[in-house]
Formats: sequence, C-alpha cells, structure tokens
Amino acid sequence: MRVLVVEDDKAIGEGLTETLKRQGHAVDLCATLSRASAALATETFDIVLLDLTLPDGDGLDWLKRLRDGGSDLPVLILTARDALPDRIAGLDEGADDYLVKPFEPDELLARMRVAL
Repeated sequence: MRVLVVEDDKAIGEGLTETLKRQGHAVDLCATLSRASAALATETFDIVLLDLTLPDGDGLDWLKRLRDGGSDLPVLILTARDALPDRIAGLDEGADDYLVKPFEPDELLARMRVAL
C-alpha cells in the first residue's frame, strides 16, 4: 500500500513513516499542504494520513477541496484537535476517520485497514 503522510511535526512524521514502512507500506511524507497537493498530482496513493494544523493552511480546507474535486481517496485525519465540533467537522468534510493524537500505532493500522 502507498501512503501519503501530511504532517509538519518532524518527529511524528518520521515515527509514522518508520511504523508504516515496518508494516511493508511505501510512504511519502509531506510537511505542507502544497507539497501534498503536488504529490497527489503526480503520484497514486492508496490512503492519506492528514494532520490539520499545517504551516500553509488548514487540513480541513484542503480535504474539502479534495472532496469537491471528486476524489474518493481514503483520508484519515490525525490531529491533536480533540473537541467534538472538530471531530464532527472533519467527518462532515469527508474524512473516512478521525484519530486524536497521541494514538497507538496498532489502532492507526486497524483504522487504515477499515478505511481501505
């Protein structure tokens, strides 16, 4: 499976990448939404793991544009935003799942399997 990780925190991004690679997944890590958009325009991914608070914008806005453009690519939000209105907004904007940081890697892998 090819995974696009959109995460600006270097430690979290590298940890996710390592965890996913140990499971046999190919991983591309992007620290900004603009880089994630460029990656999607040139490569094919099976799933996106999306942080919401990124240096060049809000991941929810990016997700909305992705869905408005007709993409049905599975997207799992991984964020520290844990308030109920944030979780509802993420799902309403088209996320396939919403996982609050910190989370257990095994739970993330299970949620990825369900989304696919």
